[in-house]
Amino acid sequence: MIDLWKQIEKKQFSPIYLLYGIESYLINETKQKLVNNVLTDEEMDFNLANYDLEETSIEVALEDAETFPFMGEKRLIFLHNAFFLTAEKGKQRVEHNIQKLEEYIQNPPSYTVLVIIAPYEKLDERKKITKQLKKQAALLEAKKLNEMDLKKWVFQKVAENGVQIDDNAVDLLITLAGTNLMMLSAEIDKLSLFVGVSNAISSETVENLTSRSLEQNIFSLVDKVVHRKINEALRIYYDLLKQNEEPIKILSILANQFRLLYQTKELQRRGYGQQQMASYLKVHPFRIKLAAGQAKLFSEEELKRIMLLCADSDYQMKTSGMNKVMITEMLLFKLSKSA
Repeated sequence: MIDLWKQIEKKQFSPIYLLYGIESYLINETKQKLVNNVLTDEEMDFNLANYDLEETSIEVALEDAETFPFMGEKRLIFLHNAFFLTAEKGKQRVEHNIQKLEEYIQNPPSYTVLVIIAPYEKLDERKKITKQLKKQAALLEAKKLNEMDLKKWVFQKVAENGVQIDDNAVDLLITLAGTNLMMLSAEIDKLSLFVGVSNAISSETVENLTSRSLEQNIFSLVDKVVHRKINEALRIYYDLLKQNEEPIKILSILANQFRLLYQTKELQRRGYGQQQMASYLKVHPFRIKLAAGQAKLFSEEELKRIMLLCADSDYQMKTSGMNKVMITEMLLFKLSKSA
């Protein structure tokens, strides 16, 4: 991914790109880098085009791609929702002459950068067109980044802002803000603006300025419960209420966190590695790493009992008419005694 971006920034363009996967931030970031580097501001009105392949046939889009650029050297064509690369059917069931695309791939014009976007979890590897594109096009698989790639991405993003950051600050940033790239990007921009160009983002700056994700606040809340710091756990809970988070939503994420601890502990017992657990549970590897640390502090029986307490609180919220804020407060007291 980073190598592909560097090539684009050096204006070393491939005639065809295939961007696929469900991490929309990476796809959008790549699109923006192409727009910024392939065309000048003056050329965009004439040489930039977007097509939705659920509404427009591939023949129409390729006809545009084969048209010479006007007042510039390159045309940049984005083809969105290439559903024919999957086993899915397009919403509008547009008929595509895939042979036209196969012929285009064999001999693409040098003056056009064609970007095919397939925002789907899986492509149909059995299809000839999928195989052909994977062989001929420059590829970006937009999947959830593992811990190492996520850190590389943070370093790259920070460097683009003209500032520096060390390993400890990166770890803390990911721990506090979570693994959502959109949220991380916003936090990096805020931290960079605070320290100024040519300066460094320290762990202290990250600690003081980073906005915690709801999931991270729940993780911290669980951590306070685990260590029987009920007053600090309640302070986090009240802060979430001040941010207009609903008690039932907080309870739901709290229950999900303890469920993740239980699942992580069980999969560890079966010999699963961190990456295997992340794939099986469809959770980011970094969250698995944090959950594994907390899971060590519980037995399986304790986690089962806690999940029953959460389920009982959820039932009370939905049926008893009791004050929802108080129900979660009582649950936190019970959890601190169970931990």
